[in-house]
Amino acid sequence: MSELLQNYVGGRWVAGTGRGTPLYDPVLGTELARVDTTGLDIDFAYRSAREAGAGLRALTYRQRGELLSAIVKTLQANREIYYEIAQANTGTVKNDSAVDIDGAIYTISTYAKLATTLDDRPFLFDGDASPLAKEAAFQSQHVCVPIRGLALLINAFNFPAWGMWEKVAPALLSGVPVVVKPATSTAWLAQAMVKDVVNAGIAPPGTISIICGSSAGLLDHLEPFDVISFTGSAETAGLVRAHPAVAQRSVRVNIEADSLNSAILAEGEAGGGPAFELLVKEVAREMTQKSGQKCTAIRRIFVPAALYDEVADAISMRLSKVSVGNPRNSAVRMGSLVNRAQYQSVHDGLARLRDLTNVLHDGASHPLIDAEPDISCCVGPTLLGSPDPDRAGLVHDLEVFGPVATLMPYRDEAHALELVRRGQGSLVASLYGADPERLSGLALELSDSHGRVHVVSPDAADVQTGHGNVMPQSLHGGPGRAGGGEELGGARALNFYHRRTAIQGSKTLVAALKG
Repeated sequence: MSELLQNYVGGRWVAGTGRGTPLYDPVLGTELARVDTTGLDIDFAYRSAREAGAGLRALTYRQRGELLSAIVKTLQANREIYYEIAQANTGTVKNDSAVDIDGAIYTISTYAKLATTLDDRPFLFDGDASPLAKEAAFQSQHVCVPIRGLALLINAFNFPAWGMWEKVAPALLSGVPVVVKPATSTAWLAQAMVKDVVNAGIAPPGTISIICGSSAGLLDHLEPFDVISFTGSAETAGLVRAHPAVAQRSVRVNIEADSLNSAILAEGEAGGGPAFELLVKEVAREMTQKSGQKCTAIRRIFVPAALYDEVADAISMRLSKVSVGNPRNSAVRMGSLVNRAQYQSVHDGLARLRDLTNVLHDGASHPLIDAEPDISCCVGPTLLGSPDPDRAGLVHDLEVFGPVATLMPYRDEAHALELVRRGQGSLVASLYGADPERLSGLALELSDSHGRVHVVSPDAADVQTGHGNVMPQSLHGGPGRAGGGEELGGARALNFYHRRTAIQGSKTLVAALKG
């Protein structure tokens, strides 16, 4: 049998007592490791984490930032091992693994640097004091203090490294202990990273915990001052919101869920022009990077009706050059989906969309390199087209979480905005054009239904960070269907892990607060 990966709870490594759930290589189909939570004392694990939080809260922000800097050095020293794990367990080529692994390290380092800009104290002031009496003899000063609980971080399968650390970094900087629950199918990478950090003795025991396997019972032991940060499907998010911990005990929760992200080519752009080419390039990249398994990937493409055929041909031409198969082969540009369940889900979703769209580029036309179709989870990129997007309701409602996107024409900008909003709230939309006045107006129009609007113009072509690339300086989240949550955004991420309180008192008391 394969190795049973241990859980780290209560400051010690603990193996589950069951046979465990196997983790597989999605290309070769071989068993890699097993995870199990059977027999874990979750109540003890949570109590230990909360107790460890006292020491973390006593540190200043700059001291916590030093912990993050030490974590960065440890992870950097083990990068090549992480690449090997990612290739085996997630089926990604090295460039795609870098988005996850190096993206995680960059995010932690960003918050380590942010710590140097914060006050050297264990809490934050929120604005200036407000007078409540004549001559400010009695005042109100808002402060933000770390929550006196733990942060349960539930992550999705597609980003086992970045998805974990983009939550852990702001939590630790805030002074909050974390309990990480990675998605079972790709838990190996997350567990390896936490193990290296624990073995390096960077953080106080119990500050970071990781539970690999079933999530049964994890929410049952949460208390009112704990928080949950969840990334996953809208269906599971609904279960989290309905759990008594949230519905009755008011545990704070942040949700990032499904998202039908859009790319829009602005009116007035010429076929084959700079903005046209930028859209084509970005769509092809977003469809194929990590085999389309990104919460921020482009799912819907909107272009002026007169350019529909030209855009279809240009994207299809780029996709036809993408090699698909075993990421161990240097000729392969796009690896596999993470497991057979996702493979089946993509095929089922694609079948539903094919009933009301045209196939502009068929993923089945891609031969698989060093991968057996009956064993591997490899699929080629498929571009669909919907000439009448007003009547193609499912295209605006069903997200196929793989290398699939749908191209649609619009009559005018008002029509384009209407179609985009049928996604009912998204993480990101990207705009492509050269007219700053037009683009700024469109960006503001889209802001009420998106967490991020990424504007790509020819003058920023060489420096833009990418439609689907989540930068820690920018907000990550979205309204409506996307979950209604917010992560990252620089110092804004700290808000979720703090309690804001108004302290009212005399002028001298407020002065004492400020030291």
